[in-house]
Amino acid sequence: MKRHIIIYFAAVLFSCNSNTSEKKEGSMYKTIGAIERLEPALDNIISAKAKPEIIAEGFEWSEGPLWVEHHNMFLFSDVPMNTIYKWTEAKGKEVYLKPSGYTGAEPSVCKEPGSNGLTFDKNGNLVLCQHGDRRMARMDAPLDKPEAKFITLADKYNGKRFSSPNDAAYNSAGELFFTDPPYGLQTQDDSDTKKEISFNGVYKVKTNGEVILLVDSITRPNGIALTPDEKKLIVACSDEAYPNWYVFDINGDSLTNGKIFYSAAEEARSMRGVPDGFKVDKNGNVYATGPGGVYIFNSEGKKLGMIRLDNATSNCALSPDEKTLYITNDMFVLRVKLRD
Repeated sequence: MKRHIIIYFAAVLFSCNSNTSEKKEGSMYKTIGAIERLEPALDNIISAKAKPEIIAEGFEWSEGPLWVEHHNMFLFSDVPMNTIYKWTEAKGKEVYLKPSGYTGAEPSVCKEPGSNGLTFDKNGNLVLCQHGDRRMARMDAPLDKPEAKFITLADKYNGKRFSSPNDAAYNSAGELFFTDPPYGLQTQDDSDTKKEISFNGVYKVKTNGEVILLVDSITRPNGIALTPDEKKLIVACSDEAYPNWYVFDINGDSLTNGKIFYSAAEEARSMRGVPDGFKVDKNGNVYATGPGGVYIFNSEGKKLGMIRLDNATSNCALSPDEKTLYITNDMFVLRVKLRD
């Protein structure tokens, strides 16, 4: 998403060791932030000893986290740098793929030309939200031998180019859902002269390649995910004026009964960041980046607690066993061992 620069006054900085940099006992990594517990149900999700660890740093704006179980590696985008990095416990961070989102011959004039959200299709191929190339694409190379070769999955709606696909998710049928805000354009807003679609949409790509518009009323659609039963779709809005997560019923090729899942309007008054990327676990709990860090909601949108972080937080990813949460946190990448 677009990186928001917000003055953060000392008066609203939280306590509970939010700025700690001491090394966690038994760990080689520095820790930051704090766990805020609002409901007892959070204890079943995050243990009392959990702490965010900085596993990599030095990025312009980290995004698109994705754990690759078969290769025991973690991938994420640095959107301004047009690069995907990989992280492993053994070697730390390494460049995985460059260019990742803009493959044009001329230098990009945009602030965020790289890949943003990353996911897998049903065959395990890497699928990228490409800001600079303004498309959803699949990497045409094995995961362990990455190359900047891409196959376009979708780049237009009704003959008009997307602005900059941001985040994506597949259902079990192999249909691709994605959001398209303007953050990859030069001005990063709706006034950009190269913006071809008047609204910022939420789309579905059917298995035959047909692109369906699902929603055109969310001002800045960003993070996106389906509930475990695939009956509902949740979409984050990263507009500072409407810092909400919305939930819709999925009815074939349309969405119905849209409503606010949770509004962070109160938190946004004093905390850095906006609703951005998120993930849903097998129990329907939602781990959502937003003002102040990572929110943990139950399946009904009740806020159970949050991982409080000072820097704007863009996205997160769960390990397959859902015991580890990876977080892209501005210049940092974090890991939280949720429970044993």
